[in-house]
Amino acid sequence: MIAAFFDSIPAMIVLTGVLVGISGALLGSFLVLRGNAMLTDAISHSIVFGIIVVWLLTRQLAGPVQLIGAAAAGVLTVVLSEALARSKLVKMDAAIGLVFPALFAAGVILIALYARDVHIHVDTVLLGEIGFVWLHTVTLWGVDVPVSVVTLGAVLAINLGFVLVLWKELKLASFDPGLAAALGFLPGVLHYALLTLTSVTAVAAFDAVGAILFIAFVIVPPATAYLLTRRLWLMVVLAVALSVAACVAGYALARHWNVSIAGMMASMTGVWFVLALLFAPRRGLVSQALRARARRRDHDCRALVAHLFTHQNSPQMAEENTLRALIDHLGWPEPRARAAILRAHDRALVERRAGLLTLRPKGVAEAEAIFGRRGA
Repeated sequence: MIAAFFDSIPAMIVLTGVLVGISGALLGSFLVLRGNAMLTDAISHSIVFGIIVVWLLTRQLAGPVQLIGAAAAGVLTVVLSEALARSKLVKMDAAIGLVFPALFAAGVILIALYARDVHIHVDTVLLGEIGFVWLHTVTLWGVDVPVSVVTLGAVLAINLGFVLVLWKELKLASFDPGLAAALGFLPGVLHYALLTLTSVTAVAAFDAVGAILFIAFVIVPPATAYLLTRRLWLMVVLAVALSVAACVAGYALARHWNVSIAGMMASMTGVWFVLALLFAPRRGLVSQALRARARRRDHDCRALVAHLFTHQNSPQMAEENTLRALIDHLGWPEPRARAAILRAHDRALVERRAGLLTLRPKGVAEAEAIFGRRGA
């Protein structure tokens, strides 16, 4: 049964995506909270420089040396960006925009000069080809397993262990670096450890899924989860679940429409984000619009109560305390005036008798509170 699972091409493709998605979501949750999400993009591009430098030195295209070299290039990107930002000559976003294109361009030039006949192609690094992961296998306990699955499984185990062992320290360093430093948690060391693991994960992922899909998994699911909750553990769980769902749905849709598998997986992370952006219970645009509409209606209701209270039992009451007066004197469109009257009526603030609006005892109390607050 295990052999049949690893012999299944669809299963291996989805499993590869799931391993990258979970690994990326675990680290990306903390990067998003720290405001360092776009460092992932910089790292994912600058590893090209590390890969070609290691190849020039060792002539190795794979293995731990490549992982170390590419990870070092990712950390170098962060170090140079932060050093440039600390110079106060440019801000951090500009520093990132200066450093990683320079390293990426240097890597591309080195490939063009010294590795034209070697299988190190920029498109492969950026886009990958998840559909071919089943072609390159290694035998483990008598079962042929894709090398990408083995590598990414090991990286996931390391990332998961890092997050579980240092959960408290990562949580505190993400929300209050000053307190973390005061307690001796070394937030700077945690920061570089997190980015080093991000670099290692990017290197492990680029051959199978490419840098673009890796960036999508690191940034988009955690950002989506951030819209849905403010509890860190739940945010991480949701980010992982959204990554897995994007892999499964992306593969199914890619097969159905005969399009890029990695591209569709990345697109599905965007679909989840758009849905959360629109329909998140508290922070979604629809929820915000409904709350804003309710606030406007509450404001109109208070304005109506104040208007009626001002003219209550006055000679102008018959003229002012009517629907027509709200339209003519307050400049409200008729639907807005009717909605305000209906809301005030539902809240037992006003009543209507023969076309005349009068305040009920609850409405009088609210009007007195409104004018009392103004007077205070």
